[in-house]
Amino acid sequence: MNMDFKRKLSIPMEIKDLFPLTENMRRIKEERDQEIRDIFSGKSQKCLLIIGPCSADNEISVMDYLTRLAGVQEKVKNHLFIIPRVYTNKPRTTGDGYKGLLHQPDPGSGPDLLKGIIATRELHMRVIRDTGLTSADEMLYPENHKYLDDLLSYVAIGARSVEDQQHRLTASGMEVPAGMKNPTSGDVTVMMNSIHAAQNSHTFIYRGWEASSAGNPFAHAILRGYTNSNGEHFPNYHYENLLQVIDAYKKRPQLKNPAVIIDTNHENSGKDPLQQPRIIREILSSCKSSKEIRTIVKGFMVESYIEDGRQDIDGGCYGKSITDACLGWDKSERLIYELAESLS
Repeated sequence: MNMDFKRKLSIPMEIKDLFPLTENMRRIKEERDQEIRDIFSGKSQKCLLIIGPCSADNEISVMDYLTRLAGVQEKVKNHLFIIPRVYTNKPRTTGDGYKGLLHQPDPGSGPDLLKGIIATRELHMRVIRDTGLTSADEMLYPENHKYLDDLLSYVAIGARSVEDQQHRLTASGMEVPAGMKNPTSGDVTVMMNSIHAAQNSHTFIYRGWEASSAGNPFAHAILRGYTNSNGEHFPNYHYENLLQVIDAYKKRPQLKNPAVIIDTNHENSGKDPLQQPRIIREILSSCKSSKEIRTIVKGFMVESYIEDGRQDIDGGCYGKSITDACLGWDKSERLIYELAESLS
């Protein structure tokens, strides 16, 4: 093979032994996981808000952001359940560019996967310890999930991964909700097939083992917009789009806990993060107009950081994304309070 095998990386058990959870951290995660399951099952009427930077590129600024977020969560806890986005892997359409904390713990230096594995685990642990929150991450590499499976409360399967069998089967073995995004083409059937696969049990090869999964009853849909063959962006959060997903669920009555999360950035916003508050307001209007929509829409994803917009890796602006553009903190805080008020 035309590859250079540099070193054998530590297995997840070894990393977990070096960086173990405390009993208090386990208790926090168990309590939050149960509350999230209650939202997806309909036992709780709270709205989920999965919010944070496009990519967790700097521990200091990410923790600054999350500390602010934890303070706001306390004020809106009766109506909103916040899950911070702490995305440590960044999918790249062409393979070029910054691939996230896992690859480059220091965005200005070259890749170091062992340091990246440790940095991602330490960051997710710090989120629980310092804020009392538990986070969401994207499962870009299924084999790496075991490094973090005791820390995460929510996992997203991206638009470019959702058709991959290993992602679907790995999601079927998770104990936390797995959001299956519509593919970049916008094909709802592909998304529903992925939910079906993730909700059922399977036997497959995982990290060199013959593994059996029990099925994940909380696998669900994420609508994130789509791109046509000409590269044009189109949203799929409108009233008619939501009814289409409801109809898709009705055609598969065997699926448990029908649910939709709306990703308000990416193609839904035309990659303009400032549109995210407007998109949420429209969806809330749809929820008021339709009991079915109100029942199936469980929450929102928002890309948000300290500063509006994005910059290059060497841009030097504290708390500004080096990947996709984000909504700044001041606007995000107003959005959270507005959302909570609309749900009261």
